[in-house]
Amino acid sequence: MPYPMLPHWIDGKNDSAPSTRVGDIFDPATGKKIAEVAYADAAQTDRAVGAARRAAEAWGQTPITRRSTVLFRFRQLLADHQQELAETIALEHGKTADDAAGEITRGLEVVEFACGIPQLLKGGLSPNVATGVDLATMREPLGVVAGITPFNFPAMVGLWMYPVAIACGNAFVLKPSERDPSVTNRIAELWSEAGLPEGVFNVLHGDRVAVEQLLEHPDIKAVSFVGSTPVARHIYQTASQHGKRVQALGGAKNHMVVLPDADLELAADGAVSAAYGSAGERCMAISVVAAVGEAADGLLPLLKERVEKIRVGPASNPESEMGPVITRVQRDRIRGLVDEGVEQGGALICDGRSLEVPGHEEGFFIGPCLFDQVTPEMSIYREEIFGPVLCVVRCAGFEEAIDLVNANPYANGTAIFTHDGGAARRFQRDIEVGMVGINVPIPVPLAFHSFGGWKNSIFGSHGIYGEEGVHFYTRQKVTTSRWPDPSQRGVDLGFPPGK
Repeated sequence: MPYPMLPHWIDGKNDSAPSTRVGDIFDPATGKKIAEVAYADAAQTDRAVGAARRAAEAWGQTPITRRSTVLFRFRQLLADHQQELAETIALEHGKTADDAAGEITRGLEVVEFACGIPQLLKGGLSPNVATGVDLATMREPLGVVAGITPFNFPAMVGLWMYPVAIACGNAFVLKPSERDPSVTNRIAELWSEAGLPEGVFNVLHGDRVAVEQLLEHPDIKAVSFVGSTPVARHIYQTASQHGKRVQALGGAKNHMVVLPDADLELAADGAVSAAYGSAGERCMAISVVAAVGEAADGLLPLLKERVEKIRVGPASNPESEMGPVITRVQRDRIRGLVDEGVEQGGALICDGRSLEVPGHEEGFFIGPCLFDQVTPEMSIYREEIFGPVLCVVRCAGFEEAIDLVNANPYANGTAIFTHDGGAARRFQRDIEVGMVGINVPIPVPLAFHSFGGWKNSIFGSHGIYGEEGVHFYTRQKVTTSRWPDPSQRGVDLGFPPGK
């Protein structure tokens, strides 16, 4: 029996052209193939970009209040279909239904921010900067922009990009992950139902072939990306060489520092929640706890107690707290890194490598793993595992913990747990990381701020969403105007005076 085929979404409808290449979509909880997805070739990429180019001019000239109205309708449709979208995500990604619904909620926050685009795009006017001369600034859309999004948040990361870009007057081409792409097509249908003109939002499925074509296409003016650091670096370099703006968010190795005076019960709750939610497949997951001094001995039993109680199972079971990882290859890679951690001297306190879920023996499950006695030389510390593995590094003092975090090449997010306000303030000031939490394990900013790390966690000068997103998806135009009366005519070869 043939599998359902997920097509591209081009010019306001499903693309009917046959694809020469397709990919498989699996249910990670069962390990079974459930559908196929079309992979774009050069002709399909050109069609998608062409549709966006034709739509961009008219959409960019659409009154800003009308664009905002479409955003408000889209926001309501997302809210109305949240459960449906969450179920689609859970089926193809494997995360629990509650986690998937939370993903839509975080995306909705950015749509709500974009609904206020009339306020966000207000220009500036400085009258009489010289005699009879006015100076005005405005922000205009770029035209056609593209987004390339990861598997771990198949709806949310895209919703961090295209609502802002579209509200600013651009047309958008999205290349979602080929591993869990179906939710993106459903969102495209909701855009259409909200009244978005054909061609303003397009979905192009595929692999590296489609990505490279978008990075090089002359009609794409900007590229947004979230994924691993090696790919982010490549996208930044390639797209920049082709004259495009780029915001490319890369990998992470997020540390949580726990001082001896911290509420250790609260710290344990935070660390376990942040490390094992979505099976650790989050760029803001806590993967290292830097326990300072005597905090380690008090914290380890609390972590172990909580980890051993995590209920692992399919999203179809409402009691499941953690689902499978995305693919069999990823599960085996995580197992291999845990093996290396043991071989290199790490103390494996909780071992989830051999976990099997009854009735789902072929699923891509791995249980939560907890290490103590981890050192920076170990591969489980250096690698971005992107799985349910938490490492505890013991630090003799606060200075050592700060140095540990700052020496890491990744700088996406970090957190400190303490009751000491002075220590927290110093940590906030001295730590070389883009997003900081104080007694908050996952410090993801709300939509009216911006998301973005430092160092190897970002390439490009703009964070994602918030005012950073508005500036990324627009360019500033400055107009100097003068309407002189006849008495002011005449040639003046001197430098224009300021007054």
